[in-house]
Amino acid sequence: MFGIIGSGSWATALAKILTDNGHAINWWIRNAETIAQIKKRRHNPHYLSSAYFDISLLFLQNDIEKVIADSDVIVVAVPSAFIENTLAHLDKSIFDKKKIVSAIKGIIPHHNVLLNAWLLQQFDVLLEDYFVVLGPCHAEEVAAEKLSYLTFSGIDVTKAEELASNFRTDYINTIVNHDILGVQYAAVLKNIYALGAGIAHGLEYGDNFLSVYIANSADEMAGFLRKVGIEHIVVGEHGEEDPVTHRKAPNYAASVYLGDLLVTCYSLYSRNRTFGNMIGKGYSVRSAQLELNMVAEGYNAARCIYDINKEVGAEMPIAETVYKILWENVKPMEGFKRIEEVLV
Repeated sequence: MFGIIGSGSWATALAKILTDNGHAINWWIRNAETIAQIKKRRHNPHYLSSAYFDISLLFLQNDIEKVIADSDVIVVAVPSAFIENTLAHLDKSIFDKKKIVSAIKGIIPHHNVLLNAWLLQQFDVLLEDYFVVLGPCHAEEVAAEKLSYLTFSGIDVTKAEELASNFRTDYINTIVNHDILGVQYAAVLKNIYALGAGIAHGLEYGDNFLSVYIANSADEMAGFLRKVGIEHIVVGEHGEEDPVTHRKAPNYAASVYLGDLLVTCYSLYSRNRTFGNMIGKGYSVRSAQLELNMVAEGYNAARCIYDINKEVGAEMPIAETVYKILWENVKPMEGFKRIEEVLV
C-alpha cells in the first residue's frame, strides 16, 4: 500500500494518479481542518481543487508515524526545505523494510545533500530501497488529465518498473531508468535555470534571448553532471534497440533532463519561472515569496548548488549569477548583463 507524505500540489497530483488507478492510499496531511474538508468535499481545498477523489480510497491522517507504519511504499512529496521538520523527529528504524519514493525536486538545505544521502544518514535507508519520481510533469496538467510523463529511477530497474506500473494511466506515460543521482541533480538545476528564465522574462528579454539562455543552461547542466560522474547526459545517443519491439532504447536525457528543463523554463504553471518573473520586475525575494504563497525550490537550490560546486568545480556562470541575484543582492539587470557575456 502506498503512503503519501505531503499535501501540496505535487502530492495531490500523485494521490490523484494512484487513486485513479484504484489504489487505496494512506495520506499524511498536517492540517486536521484540511483533512475534514477533503472528506466533506472530495477535493483538496488548497491545491488542485479541480481534482476530485473517491473518498473510499483515501485514508487521511495527521499522524505521520501511522501513515508510515501502515504503508509499504512511502512517497515523500514535501518541499525539500521542510524535510527535516517533517521527518527528523521520527524513530531511526521507522523506514525499515519500506520502499521510499522521492517526489521532491530539491536539495536538503544546510546539509547540501540529496534526499537519499540524508535518509541514509538519519534512518539508514539504503539506496536499493530508494526510488525517485520526476517529470517532465506539472501537477496542474495532471489535474486536467492532459497527457504527461513521469520518470522513475532506481538502481534496480525492474523494481522501478514495478513501481512505475502503479502510476501508468491513459493520461500518464512512464519512463524508467537507473540514473538515480543524475535525475535528482538535474531536477535541482532545472529549477535554478527556470527561476533565471523568469527573471529574464521580468526584465523583458524576448524569446530569442530566452532560447539561447535555455540552450546554454542545458549545456551548463551537462557540464556539472559530468563533473559529478553522471554518464547518460547526451541527447541523441541510444543503446541497443529492444529485441521484442525493435524500438530504439530510450534516451532519458531527452525527457527528464532536457524536457523537464524546457517545461519548467517556459510553462506558466512553473512556480520557479513565476517567482523569477517577480524578481525581474523588481520584487524583493521576501515579497515574491509572500505573493507566490508556494515554495519555489530554485531559491534554496541556488545557494545549495553554489556551495556544492565549490567542491565540484564545474563552470556554472548562469547558476552562479542566479544565486548572486537571489542571495547577494546583485541587481537582476546587472546580473543578466553578466549572463549575456557568457552565452554562446
